[in-house]
Amino acid sequence: MFANRYTALIDACSLVSVWRRNLLLSLAEAEFFRVRWSPRILAETERTLARLQADRGFADARERAARAIASMTRAFPEALVEDFDRLLGNPVGLPDPNDEHVVAAALKTQAQAIVTENLPDFPASVLGSLNLEARSADEFIADTIALEEGLAISAIRRLRQRLQRPEMQPEDLLRSLEAHGLLETASILAPHLGAL
Repeated sequence: MFANRYTALIDACSLVSVWRRNLLLSLAEAEFFRVRWSPRILAETERTLARLQADRGFADARERAARAIASMTRAFPEALVEDFDRLLGNPVGLPDPNDEHVVAAALKTQAQAIVTENLPDFPASVLGSLNLEARSADEFIADTIALEEGLAISAIRRLRQRLQRPEMQPEDLLRSLEAHGLLETASILAPHLGAL
């Protein structure tokens, strides 16, 4: 549907949040966009997930993080962007040189957007000349829903119905999104509560 036209590289900071990750991947599964990530992004995501799980007291934190990454890569085998090392030799001038790998992977896969929570690290003044834009997950998800609300609501309803522990009613879903900082997303979904 839309996926043949638009590619988004998802940064680790957006993949770490379970709500951001689940919404982004549900919309990618519904073919709103092609999702992409790199081995380095996945490794960073896995390390952070393991640390967060350990902080919550889970003895199997590393295994939980590894399962999350394995599930993502199984669901989207085409998402992995590799062989962009030569692009790292030409830094684009980001404020943090450690983020150059994200832009290099985005360029390699010809992405139109980088979905990240670290927007100041990806200034428009740098990305614009590369035909890239940085978007927060909340903004990106809300705009994606607005493309075709019926299809997006259906994808998000399937996501909600898959949640078993705990089971979630549509109202619970909206409250959870708001509690996790997905305010634009919750706002665009609120009028469709009965369909969620």
